[in-house]
Amino acid sequence: MIHQIGIYILLFFIYSFGGWLLEVFCRLVADRRFINRGFLIGPYCPIYGTGALLMTFLLKRYLSDPFTLFIMAMLICSILEYITSFVMEKLFNARWWDYSHYRFNINGRICLETTIPFGIFGFLICYVMNPFLLNYIEMLPQVALLIIDILLVIVFFIDNIISFKVILSVKKATSEISKTIKDNTEEITRRVKETLKEKSYIAKRLINAFPSFESVKLKIKERISNKE
Repeated sequence: MIHQIGIYILLFFIYSFGGWLLEVFCRLVADRRFINRGFLIGPYCPIYGTGALLMTFLLKRYLSDPFTLFIMAMLICSILEYITSFVMEKLFNARWWDYSHYRFNINGRICLETTIPFGIFGFLICYVMNPFLLNYIEMLPQVALLIIDILLVIVFFIDNIISFKVILSVKKATSEISKTIKDNTEEITRRVKETLKEKSYIAKRLINAFPSFESVKLKIKERISNKE
């Protein structure tokens, strides 16, 4: 049981790293420069690892039906992306990505253009990547797998603490700037970006990683409580 958990922990990090590589490559093609994507400092995007594990566990029953698997992969990852966008916005008063300018989007959080690739990834993960990766991961001695997992989890945990503090600075900056600028999302966003870029390299990296970043207006009752 413990060995099996260790296998999936390593699988999570492999897919998180693969997602980071994909994000970096896409920005490299679009912007012609390296951008360290994702909320965390390290080379991994946990949303990809989480999505891959969800598909690994939930799509087993559909392996004999590729079409249904494709649709379910689209659905699972779209729900994950929507929830992630919603939670991050509520926690930090910021919209980190926005698909509002794409057709067939839902509240700017997900859109058809990104949903279809989710189905393709689900297909590749279930029929190609998982059989290949699991074959080699399962060959690792239990002690070696345990050591690798522990090291990865420790680094990941520390990264989350540091990155979380940096992301909290976004909320703090938005709150402070919103006291002086009301009902002007673009100006608040511009000021927040300028403030964060002056703070540290890590804060600047976060803004560069999410070019569509937009501060979310504070609720009226929050502004009143801040004044008090």
